Amino acid sequence: MILKRYNAEQLTEWIARSRRKPLILRGARQVGKSTLVEAFASDAGLRLITVNCEKNRQLDSVFRSLDLVRILPELESVADQGPIHEGALLFLDEIQATPHALQALRYFFEERPDLPVIAAGSLLEFALSKHSFSMPVGRVQYLHMGPMTFREFAEALEPDLVGQLDRLGFDMALPETAHRRLCALHRRYLCVGGMPEAAAAFKETGSPTEVADVHREIVDTYVDDFAKYAQNQNLALLQRVFASVPRMLGRKIKYVNLAPDERAARVRTMIDLLAKAQVVLPVFHSHCSGIPLGADIDDAVFKLAFLDVGLANHLCGLDWPGISNADDARLVNEGGMAEQFAAQQLARLGAGKPSLTYWQRAGRQGNAEVDFVLAIGPRIFPIEVKAGRSGTLKSLDQFVLRKRVERAIRLDLNPPSRQAVTHQARTEAGTEPVSYELLSLPLYAIGELPRLVG
Repeated sequence: MILKRYNAEQLTEWIARSRRKPLILRGARQVGKSTLVEAFASDAGLRLITVNCEKNRQLDSVFRSLDLVRILPELESVADQGPIHEGALLFLDEIQATPHALQALRYFFEERPDLPVIAAGSLLEFALSKHSFSMPVGRVQYLHMGPMTFREFAEALEPDLVGQLDRLGFDMALPETAHRRLCALHRRYLCVGGMPEAAAAFKETGSPTEVADVHREIVDTYVDDFAKYAQNQNLALLQRVFASVPRMLGRKIKYVNLAPDERAARVRTMIDLLAKAQVVLPVFHSHCSGIPLGADIDDAVFKLAFLDVGLANHLCGLDWPGISNADDARLVNEGGMAEQFAAQQLARLGAGKPSLTYWQRAGRQGNAEVDFVLAIGPRIFPIEVKAGRSGTLKSLDQFVLRKRVERAIRLDLNPPSRQAVTHQARTEAGTEPVSYELLSLPLYAIGELPRLVG
């Protein structure tokens, strides 16, 4: 079953460009890169010529020549799908298995601009780290993919609800029935997650058991992959960190909590490996002094989000009955599940490499932490994930006071609203009044933020 992915729209824009560059799809394993290309070629009426580089590793020596006169006939022979000419789309899948193909992409751009080329790989950073050549900067384009967003999940399971998301606004009340259905679908997403195979299994069978089987298979695949980018002495530690991250969601990472008996430097190396493979998403503390937020981060202070909320809950042993029977306050405030969901959706707001930030302040008057900070256009928005009333938003008050922003965002499970907030915020000298507009959104609508506040 092929589920609709909104990345297809970006492929349509890419192939229509007059100076089209070879496109590299990047993302973790099993997020749907190959399926996306196959569906796009079919919809666009292009003859897809697929070369699986992992099954044809001998092609690396051919790509090393950087000679298209030699390369193209070899690809035609391997694919056995006829000549590669106008009307075809060349797809180099698992390109990390033949790293010199990455270097050769510049010559497709320079010598065969008429031929659209897409490459996909899950472990590109590891392939590049073992070779001395650099990527063909300026001659390739990147598109980062992740698991299905909540909106894509809704499109697959209850497509009529997508129209409700489109109509949602801070001053537009959704019908109560639609809000309840979206909240219920949000709970299903927390259990199923956005891995396409898990979503397809749930759509076909409605069985949490089938979904759990898919999650188990995906986890096993990732564990098997560890041997491809970690030396033997690091495999056991990498597995421990992988299994521990879902239990640390929403919390500042302390290496001792991931592996108490290991040196911090080794644990950090394992985290960096998982981040390279896009199995975990770092959320770095930013001082938030201006845009871009990433220019102001402290990379020694961070939280970690997991690739997918469904996989994270599976690794934690949290099943469908546990999620479906939890009350709203627990879903939002406990265990980092809501922060994981939010991080996963925020990471997919653009086509570039995910870059997530949060803000914290430690002081004598007490600590403050804002779960996420998002830049939309020239403005910065602090985001809190919680079920509390406006009077309990002390961290947002501190952020607004120090960064002088006019709006803040709260994510919970209530219908959308906006309100003027005025509080007394604590300072070193006593208290100071702080006023701002608080925009409240249900968690399921986080993907609508750019439209609503842009």
